[in-house]
Amino acid sequence: MADEVVKDSGKAKKKDKKERKEKKSWFKGLKTEFKKIMWTDKKTLGKQAIAVIVVSVLFCVLITLVDSVALAAIEFIIG
Repeated sequence: MADEVVKDSGKAKKKDKKERKEKKSWFKGLKTEFKKIMWTDKKTLGKQAIAVIVVSVLFCVLITLVDSVALAAIEFIIG
C-alpha cells in the first residue's frame, strides 16, 4: 500500500511538471502572437473612437424616435 502511495506521488509530480510546461508554452505562444499585432497609431484610434461615438448617438436617436412613434400609435389605437 505504501508503494502505491509513492507511485501515485511520483505520477502527480510528473503531471504537475507537464502542466507547468504546457502553461509556459501557452504563454510563450501568446506573447509571440501579441508581437504580430499591428497596433494603430493615436490619430487613427482617435478617428475611430469619434466614429463609434457618432454612430452610437445616431442609433440612440433613431431608436428613441421609433419608440416614440410606436408609443403614439399604440395610444392612438387604444384610446
